[in-house]
Amino acid sequence: MAKNLLKECEIPMAKKKKDAYAVDADRRKATIRLPALAYQPQRPRRYRPRIGMIGCGGISARHLQAYRKARYQVVAFTDLIPKRAHDRRDAYYPKADVEKNAATLLARDDIDVVDIATHPAERAPLIEQAIKAGKHVLSQKPFVIDLAVGKRLCDLADRYRVKLAVNQNGRWAPHVSWMRHAVAAGLIGKLSSVDALIAWDHTWVKGTPFERIPHLVMYDFAIHWFDMLHCYTRGLTPLEVSAQVSPAADQSIRPPLLAQIVVRYAHAQASLVFRAAAIAGKTDRTIITGTRGTLTSQGDDLGSQKVTLSTPKGSTSPRLRGRWFPDGFDGTMSELLCAIEQKRQPSNSGRDNLDSLAICFAAMQSADLGRAVKVGSARRLKPAWLRYGK
Repeated sequence: MAKNLLKECEIPMAKKKKDAYAVDADRRKATIRLPALAYQPQRPRRYRPRIGMIGCGGISARHLQAYRKARYQVVAFTDLIPKRAHDRRDAYYPKADVEKNAATLLARDDIDVVDIATHPAERAPLIEQAIKAGKHVLSQKPFVIDLAVGKRLCDLADRYRVKLAVNQNGRWAPHVSWMRHAVAAGLIGKLSSVDALIAWDHTWVKGTPFERIPHLVMYDFAIHWFDMLHCYTRGLTPLEVSAQVSPAADQSIRPPLLAQIVVRYAHAQASLVFRAAAIAGKTDRTIITGTRGTLTSQGDDLGSQKVTLSTPKGSTSPRLRGRWFPDGFDGTMSELLCAIEQKRQPSNSGRDNLDSLAICFAAMQSADLGRAVKVGSARRLKPAWLRYGK
């Protein structure tokens, strides 16, 4: 890599006990060269389409914060509850229209891209309608509840020559984005393992429709980490998944709040540990080891993390800018728009996301069956897992 793309971080080596064979460590410094990784959202140069939003629930505010910051133009909103669409319009894009339903929004010739942020069970038909209307689509996550349906939608998008991307915004959390670029750049050599531990309080869902999802932690929340794992391990084939779930002591909501997953590869292993009943001492920690070094990310919340690259020469930490919210949402839409402008597939394409979902679905099936499950054999979710509010 060209020298002008590199920055040097000098890290003093640990002091060693002097003897006849020792070198005076006080007079030496180890240098780790960090490439200037493009971890922040990359926006299109000229392409500025008109965007329509279908579904204006709670998370849509995060989308709109990012779009407004990026100066993207949202021109229409719609929601099954009209007030929510009006509220989002008034708060973020006062000059935009509120359409009666998705059909009227999709019929507009001046809309090029739609952000579909509804719940999963209703999303697939809307994605299909949008594709057939010639719109590029950003789908909320989880993308689909059936891998076969997801493949059909991807094939349909190819046939209509539109782009289909998934809002896996965790990929553009600054620490995740930097680490996945670092792994891809070979900074730690060949990947050997990925281990993540997340401890937080998810009991906020009590009394909401989310409480009715049996595998809430793995399905609705951990999908981010399944997708991160897929990004870190590109080029490796996940073979099987073993997962266990348990209720926490005295937990106040129905879905189990403790989950741990192990993913086996031919020459690597990954573990994801979720502790969703931590009322204090919240933490998010990831360790990625390779043949040449180790990446560690540590923070007391999901948004702000310190990343450290360690090699035999020493350790250093990049200075990261931004936070998961709202930068992650900027990343997903911006990548879609860049892909449209550059006439390529987005890195967060629907087809790519099916690999993340295959690991997630296998984990949920493994937890139910009490045994390891081959990745790809669990094709769809149980209907009972999808009954939001019913």
